[in-house]
Amino acid sequence: MTNEDPTEAPRTLDEIDLYLLGEGTHQQLWSCLGARWMEVDGVGGYAFSVWAPNAQQVSVVGDFCEWDGTRYPMTRLESSGVFDLFIPGLASGEVYKYELLTQDGVIQLKADPMASWAEEAPNTASRTFHSSYDWGDTDWMAAHAERDVSRQPIAIYEVHLGSWKSADDLKPVAELPATSAPSGTGTSGTSDAAAEPTLTDPGEAGQTEAVAKLGYRELAEALVAYVKARGFNYVELMPVAEHPYAGSWGYQITGFYAPTARFGNPDDFRAFVDLCHQSDIGVIIDWVPAHFVRDAHGLGQFDGTALYEHEDPRRGHHPDWGTYIFNYGRLEVRSFLLSNALYWLEEMHVDGLRVDAVASMLYLDYSREDGEWLPNTFGGRENLDAVSLLRVLHQAVADRCPGRFTIAEESTAWEGVTRPVAEGGLGFTFKWNLGWMHDTLSYFGVDPFFRSGCHDQLTFAMVYEYSERFINPLSHDEVVHGKGSLYQKMPGDPWQKRANLRALLAYQFTRPGKKLLFMGSELASSREWNYETSLDWYLLGDPDRAAMSHFVDEIVALYQAHPCLWQSDPDPQGFQWIGCWDQEKSVFSYERLLPEDADGDRLIVVLNLTPVPRQDYRIGAPRPGFYRQLLSSDDRAFGGSGYETKAEIESEAVPADGCRDSLQLTLPPLAALVLSWHGAQVTPEHDA
Repeated sequence: MTNEDPTEAPRTLDEIDLYLLGEGTHQQLWSCLGARWMEVDGVGGYAFSVWAPNAQQVSVVGDFCEWDGTRYPMTRLESSGVFDLFIPGLASGEVYKYELLTQDGVIQLKADPMASWAEEAPNTASRTFHSSYDWGDTDWMAAHAERDVSRQPIAIYEVHLGSWKSADDLKPVAELPATSAPSGTGTSGTSDAAAEPTLTDPGEAGQTEAVAKLGYRELAEALVAYVKARGFNYVELMPVAEHPYAGSWGYQITGFYAPTARFGNPDDFRAFVDLCHQSDIGVIIDWVPAHFVRDAHGLGQFDGTALYEHEDPRRGHHPDWGTYIFNYGRLEVRSFLLSNALYWLEEMHVDGLRVDAVASMLYLDYSREDGEWLPNTFGGRENLDAVSLLRVLHQAVADRCPGRFTIAEESTAWEGVTRPVAEGGLGFTFKWNLGWMHDTLSYFGVDPFFRSGCHDQLTFAMVYEYSERFINPLSHDEVVHGKGSLYQKMPGDPWQKRANLRALLAYQFTRPGKKLLFMGSELASSREWNYETSLDWYLLGDPDRAAMSHFVDEIVALYQAHPCLWQSDPDPQGFQWIGCWDQEKSVFSYERLLPEDADGDRLIVVLNLTPVPRQDYRIGAPRPGFYRQLLSSDDRAFGGSGYETKAEIESEAVPADGCRDSLQLTLPPLAALVLSWHGAQVTPEHDA
């Protein structure tokens, strides 16, 4: 072999790789397809391998050959459909594409399906890359390999990297007051001021003409510090795989193996994950195997035929998103997707995959009318190939990546989404509880005067709570497309909106299920999220917004500190209603506990979801003794009215709510109280 004649190089793939690819069971395709740095006969360079079975000829083209397809033709490897070539002397960062000659004689240029790096959009070429990253998260990876994640605290801060913060947002901000009280608050808990305080939006004022983008490493430093200070222990990144259009938020992908170049190279992304782990923050990414874009340089019609997508548009075209749907029954495509999931878990050290749009994968008639879909071989609507792929994937994750987990965004009543594969389930670790999310936001969007008529919207989710292992999401999906921010969804004047939002978050973080909150919700912004601009950080100049952010810190800290709020999530005995029938007053109460530890951590939560304070309100006491108030969302430090409540209370031998004993409480307006049980007698430090 000489540098002038790369075609003299031997093939770079083993027979076993080709066999596993064709069998649909290859789990590390990144090791044998795409552009990989290697040495051949002592000469360094890049090996290129691509699956294109129906192409007449494939060449590697790029700046290094002036995009001349005659310079570097690839060799077809037998009947595998894989083309292979080693080019000596290439450096990391070279741009390239594959030039394919189709059976119809058409020449087309395609990005590498297995590329680990790409040009930054709007450019569309792939880039060579050889990682030199030295991981520093060994302790994290080892410690988390043995855990039962279903019994761990999971508080997720969902992030869109491009719009969380800009470089301008990292400039120092004046220290804000630690506490805030609403102006003109009466005993009803409502504010005399019906208007928002006047603040200056730097963007509207022309102080920032464009968002100055942060890279992965800068984002890691700023985001880790912020998330850790807030008490969250996971970040979930909206898709980071390469995508051509920023407005898709990453959900329409061209480079499934490439962290988007918008924020740096693959090692920069590794550094992001590494710093998260070294700071005890887990990383979840959104993974999108449900569909892919039709852009000319992408996977669609890759070798002139329907290669990755199903050929019949009744299965291969998504009517809602105008995208292609993967052919889950094609064995090489199964290898591609199976390897892709494991790539993010193994190579990028990601802790979890939130699988987007699972329902669209499971049902052949998803979003289709009669006559627009093809039934399966048994005449049913289930996509059996997709079901099989998901089960194989979860078995591989369990075998290869202990401690890592998957989350299904699945919106139907499909049975066994989080049931183990061995028991006939799909094998996901968790499922987004979209039913809870819709019912809860619907309830909180109702004027409190009318909430008595929709009382069961807050109680119904407990009927099916233990049918799956759930995450309670208040995600990006609920604050876009005209839906308004979480703050804006709340009824009433500004004070009532914030009080409702505090009560909503207190409810989310104290009921069963893991937690997810979309970035910026802690700012109580009235502006709907916009991917083109960073969050409204200037709002922290408003004492009421600063107080709201402080409340989020406190409710997350309370969640983390009490095992009864997360360790017993899978156990029906870990939650019990105390009173859920006071429809007229819109009051709810429940207990969280550790079933196996009768004298251990036990909390009572009481929600008063009208702006009317309740004096001498009696609820059942599941255990007699002393109870201490841990949190009132109406505290003045959180921007509440500061309505006077009892810091510590002893149960009385008065039956209520089916209990022999009860507590007589004062309930603040539009607020949540959290009480902890402290045994049969008051603790010495509370003797007074």
